[in-house]
Amino acid sequence: MGAVSRPGPWQRGRVPAVLALLLGLLMLLHAWITDRGGLGSLVETFLPWFGLLIPVLLAGALWRRSASAAVALLLPVVVWLHLFGGLLGDKSHAGADLTVAQHNVGDANPDPSGTARDLAASGADVLALVELTEQARGTYEEELAKTYPYHAVRGTVGLWSKMPLSDTRPVDTMMDYGPLAATKPADVKLTDNRALRTTVATDRGPLAVYVAHLGSVRLMPREGFWTDSRDRNAKALAEAVAGERNERVVLLGDLNGTTDDGALDGITSQLRSAQDEAGDGFGFTWPAAFPVVRIDQILVRGVKAESSWVMPATGSDHLPVAAGISW
Repeated sequence: MGAVSRPGPWQRGRVPAVLALLLGLLMLLHAWITDRGGLGSLVETFLPWFGLLIPVLLAGALWRRSASAAVALLLPVVVWLHLFGGLLGDKSHAGADLTVAQHNVGDANPDPSGTARDLAASGADVLALVELTEQARGTYEEELAKTYPYHAVRGTVGLWSKMPLSDTRPVDTMMDYGPLAATKPADVKLTDNRALRTTVATDRGPLAVYVAHLGSVRLMPREGFWTDSRDRNAKALAEAVAGERNERVVLLGDLNGTTDDGALDGITSQLRSAQDEAGDGFGFTWPAAFPVVRIDQILVRGVKAESSWVMPATGSDHLPVAAGISW
């Protein structure tokens, strides 16, 4: 009997080759994924982590000694580097005119006093806090008063500043907790207002600052990846920013979404991410114990981000973020 010929390196490993191509196309065409049931937002939230599948597929290609699978892996590698390669290096510069910071302090924070002291020692000139409860608000006001003589609070969001504030007003983001209403602890009281706009009187001129906490996202049994409230808030906030007359704008907030999430396009098309522009690494902020996504954002327009970084953990389940900006 004649010898049975074995498939060559270009015929072996068709499965890992197909999987590599599908992975590359998924990352390349992520903006086209339907958002029905929040699928698109779910994929885009964890988009950087799809890169971990590349070494897995590479191991499969090597095990199968498949040239076709190895070549197919070039697609996801190139796409991932195009999307996130710029985040791998340190793009920060010295010489910022102003340092801004943002922190979701957490409605269940067991140590608001310690959190406030840590933030006051951060060196930030302007500090935005979100998820302020009625119970903890007085603690933050008392602990931050010495460092920040000016502050404004509207509902669950507030801004503390070393410089005078003016023209402070709430921003209507059409808040609706929807199916999340029942998940809030009974002893935690949160008002409906979750966004404000104010003007900071800097030495270089007025700076419009928005502080926002968009609606939460959850994996729900029937709704899937539930984003309705967040998406509605994002559209309303985008409209408010679009109507802003001050050419210099900073948005500080927990947007419950990454800058890759298409649901935030209305905002990210107007404002640039300080972390993307001047950060070092991905800047993941949640959950604090093991950060896997960056949902706490500092976005700018009309000013330049010189540096951006994640600050040490506090008693919150989010990590604080800061950025140095200049004119």
